Amino acid sequence: MAKITLKNLSHSYVSKQNSNEDWALRDINIDWKDGGAYALLGPSGCGKTTLLNIISGLLRPTKGEVLFNDKDMTSLNPVERDIAQIFQFPVIYDTMTVYDNLAFPLKNRGLSEIEIDTKVKEIGEMLELTSTLHNKAAGLTADGKQKISLGRGLVRSDVNVIMFDEPLTVIDPHLKWVLRSKLKELHQKINRTMIYVTHDQIEALTFADQVVVMHEGQIVQTGTPVELFEKPKHTFVGHFIGSPGMNILPCDIKNGQITFEGKILPNKINTMKNNFKITQVGIRPEFINFSKDGIEVKIKRVSDTGRHKVVDVECRSGNIKILANSSTKIPSGSAHISFDQKYTYAYGDNWIIE
Repeated sequence: MAKITLKNLSHSYVSKQNSNEDWALRDINIDWKDGGAYALLGPSGCGKTTLLNIISGLLRPTKGEVLFNDKDMTSLNPVERDIAQIFQFPVIYDTMTVYDNLAFPLKNRGLSEIEIDTKVKEIGEMLELTSTLHNKAAGLTADGKQKISLGRGLVRSDVNVIMFDEPLTVIDPHLKWVLRSKLKELHQKINRTMIYVTHDQIEALTFADQVVVMHEGQIVQTGTPVELFEKPKHTFVGHFIGSPGMNILPCDIKNGQITFEGKILPNKINTMKNNFKITQVGIRPEFINFSKDGIEVKIKRVSDTGRHKVVDVECRSGNIKILANSSTKIPSGSAHISFDQKYTYAYGDNWIIE
């Protein structure tokens, strides 16, 4: 296992970089502790797989360093890094049995037959593959084949880090939940450093202790699932995490006060800076309530999802979504709303104003 440190890391696929758009990754600085469970979360094209391939040694960064336990690994190849990487599509040997697939990386490292048998049966039991160990891999379902890929990564005890590149994409929704729960359980048992790449917020938030949110080649926030939900440090995090996502609305900020829809919100901002190009207020739909007075809105639509009601309202500044309990009586026509002060944030040029 290893602590992984990325220092001043940037990468470009073009020879000359004239703008931010020429960089696939920009100014990445992060520490991942030994034995932690981490997720890289972001939309397609944000740089997640590029970052994973740099950690594994498949790519050498244009700038910066990759350190394992404070040792510089930047120029070393994947074999020298002792990495286990599980890809989006199962990589297995169809003509071999499940047992032989799991044993293959151990045989390559010269382990004894007794050691191999013990490890294969242990991982087979963890992944609920015991009954199929002597079956040909070709006859398994997609989730069974992906379990073999996971097992091949988990069976080795000498790896520095196990990395998963969108491993559940080809799995149906119910089995995704089962395998995701199994991965979490396995991490708690074997306590190895794991990095899980995904564009699915549910996968990231349920697997990882710390989630790294990426946007346009940058890390915009690292935190626990609760921190990312309750206090997004960047408007992208607010939009991307949560369903519905955070309401981001134009506002004015002057002398530490937020003005929205002509009303001064009770929050105080600890900055006198006012040279932002864009100033916005962010509030999640869960933290908006109907009130006797406050911000005047017009009810546009109510969608009943069973446990909740998603209420679309409109004000002069734009559309706002409200998430209300199913028992909440929704007014018709015009109404007033108020924001929970604890969860109302101001943003300058998309970054939170603390």
